[in-house]
Amino acid sequence: MTKKILIVEDEETILELLSATFGDLRDYKILCARDGKEALRIARVDNPDIILLDILLPRINGHEVCKSVKSNPAMSHIKVLMLSGMAQNSEWQKAREVGADAYIAKPFSPLALVEKVKELLRSNSRG
Repeated sequence: MTKKILIVEDEETILELLSATFGDLRDYKILCARDGKEALRIARVDNPDIILLDILLPRINGHEVCKSVKSNPAMSHIKVLMLSGMAQNSEWQKAREVGADAYIAKPFSPLALVEKVKELLRSNSRG
């Protein structure tokens, strides 16, 4: 069954890299948003299985997007993997506080990211 991935990233090159990474794998349908407001709209309408979410975004930041998704009963099942150029432990702690399921610091290995997404989606299908 095809899984939907919502990629939320305002940097075009990273968005293209992420889209290509998962677009090459037939198991995924890719949805893209370039800001937090657009991300919430797409999440409500398309109900993705997982959101790859940058923290520093225009309009609504990633922490607020994650908090909104996880506090909405209709979307709380969606896995959220936060991506950030800020690698401090305090950032991972803040991501956890708003409900993120995982956190990966930029720059990241595309292979490691794919493995993390697969792991999160497997845990979703068991629950």
